[in-house]
Amino acid sequence: MPVELRFSPSDSRMVDSESSVAGRSLATARWCARRGWPVHPLAPGLKTPAANCTDCRTNPHSPVDCPCIPAGRWCHGFYAATLNQDRIQQWWGARPDFGIGVACGRAGLVVIDIDAHPAEPPTRDRILPGITIGDSVDLTGLANGFHTIAVLAALRGQASPADDENTLRVRTPSGGLHVWYRAGERRWLSSVGSSNGRALAWQVDIRAHGSYIIAPGTTTRHGSYTPLGPTREPAALPLWLAQELERTGHLPAPNIPAPRPVPPRAQQAVLAAGGRRDHTRRTLATILAPVEACGQVPEGAGFTETLNRAAYTAGGLIAAGRLPQAEAEQALHEAAIAARPGQERRIEQIIHSGLAAGLKRPLHTSGRRT
Repeated sequence: MPVELRFSPSDSRMVDSESSVAGRSLATARWCARRGWPVHPLAPGLKTPAANCTDCRTNPHSPVDCPCIPAGRWCHGFYAATLNQDRIQQWWGARPDFGIGVACGRAGLVVIDIDAHPAEPPTRDRILPGITIGDSVDLTGLANGFHTIAVLAALRGQASPADDENTLRVRTPSGGLHVWYRAGERRWLSSVGSSNGRALAWQVDIRAHGSYIIAPGTTTRHGSYTPLGPTREPAALPLWLAQELERTGHLPAPNIPAPRPVPPRAQQAVLAAGGRRDHTRRTLATILAPVEACGQVPEGAGFTETLNRAAYTAGGLIAAGRLPQAEAEQALHEAAIAARPGQERRIEQIIHSGLAAGLKRPLHTSGRRT
């Protein structure tokens, strides 16, 4: 019998072991549950959840109202995920050919799902949503998610998550990579990298609340999900990645309060208006200072990133009602053109992208986006 890698049921290491499919699947499911990662069955040989019962298939309904889940059945995919070892024994003991899915949200996980599918790259404005990649950047050879996440990391002065040896990384049968992180206290949302909505990068998916990830050690008809290196535990989500997820809309939609009423007396209104003008000038001066500083250096100042961040911040303040949009846009254009004269078209693209992303994430008085 061939020797295969599996999770040891007694610890967190991967060990060489001759074992049955039933032993491997059950051990992997138990291993995940011991780490607080709720698991649910996947259809044999597939990446999709095991089929619902006949009643759930023929009478569609919300998982919240389904009697199957409290009764210990695996209907509704990751909604049925469990940490209960007796239930895990029941499920994988009865169906040892089941794969293992992990409910990311309940497990407190954010998984960077890097694809390597052969496909024609999109236009420059869709490679890194919210970030304009200028024509001067040579993208020859860019072909998959490994390249786009590396470009994003390089722009932020960081190493690519694909090379992060301090966290659990899992090679997929298609040649992609799952990079597992602990989500922390924030409720990150899932996304698909090729979507027109929130996205981190082309061919880079985010698995968090609202989705599941295939457990390491699971085998499908296309191959196995194999851990890389010795690390078997997810590290904390790096701060720079958290900032990028926030920038690209991977947090729940904000609850924007209604505008406050105007004070009834004319004098109060005048005073308030004057105070707002002063506040606007001070706020814009703070936002634009890094952009203006780029004008002191002809190149190598990171102008694109600096202007994008300024526009993103301004967009968040506009969405929160803390800046007037027309005045903020005009100030951004004036400061940017003064710093990089003759680049009006490029500047317009950067400001448009940054503002669009920021408008989706209001920035309130506390300095925190909601």
